[in-house]
Amino acid sequence: MIYPTYEQKHVPLTDPAAVREVFREGYENGRAACEYGTAASYIPELAKADAAAFGLYAWKKDGEVIDLGDTTTRFSIQSISKVINLAVALKFIGFRETFSHVLMEPTGDAFNSILKLDLVENRPFNPMINAGAIQVMSLLEPEFSFEELLEFARAICLDDGIELNESVYRSEAETGDRNRAIAWLLKSKEVMKGDPDRITDLYFKMCSLNVSAKSLAGLGLVLACEGTNPFTGKHLIAPGYVRTIKSVMFTCGLYDESGEFGVKVGLPAKSGVGGGIVCAVKGPMGIGTYGPALDAKGNSIGGITALEHIAHRLRLHVFDYT
Repeated sequence: MIYPTYEQKHVPLTDPAAVREVFREGYENGRAACEYGTAASYIPELAKADAAAFGLYAWKKDGEVIDLGDTTTRFSIQSISKVINLAVALKFIGFRETFSHVLMEPTGDAFNSILKLDLVENRPFNPMINAGAIQVMSLLEPEFSFEELLEFARAICLDDGIELNESVYRSEAETGDRNRAIAWLLKSKEVMKGDPDRITDLYFKMCSLNVSAKSLAGLGLVLACEGTNPFTGKHLIAPGYVRTIKSVMFTCGLYDESGEFGVKVGLPAKSGVGGGIVCAVKGPMGIGTYGPALDAKGNSIGGITALEHIAHRLRLHVFDYT
């Protein structure tokens, strides 16, 4: 593995060949790191993934791409759907109303924890943990069908091929008792309105969308382009809302590993236990990775390893000013 060190020379983004080499190094690092992780098993269908698989896709505003490894393999989006759901809520329900139902603070707890929800604050701490995402879904469920949310997901990910993975959806629905418990806890606190079972069913469906590393790079690119499809010019979400989304991704996007990721990688990102990570990068550029081998926090070990190398060598960290 080629570990990033502070002694390594930084590579300018103006040198395309050198940039591609950095991505190749990052890809090789990520692929090698996969042997140290394991695929998620608490959703039985996810355990069937090839833990050795790894893909890295970068997509620039001018259409240039870097395509390495398993970038067309379809896998379930899982928690990265929380970014899409938040985008819909902000676009159609608004900032003030959305964040009157969910906070925007990191928790330091596991993604499915209810500790703070039960003991500290009735409202979920942020939209990137399960409780917060389910609360956001409670705002969407009365207004949007699954088909409407699917169409928005296709548009913002620049991928018309996104579909529901029926087998993952069934597996989630059969084993999702903890998420149902979160929904009913929110209902008992009178924070959630609506039917918890209908809300969690729609939540499960959005977590079961089949995407690829390329899809995630598309999502990252739209966010990096302030909410506009750079190839058609179509406006999808207001820049101010995109800033909010990227801020929450930066502080909360990798569960209780968000702080470490923020220091070592320093990019607005969101992970999912299906093995994906999406990043929005200055440039503008979107990066998507796929590696179902997860670390102890539930994040793709290959994706984090690759992104750390790339961000350091190319000075992509949001606090790198030169």
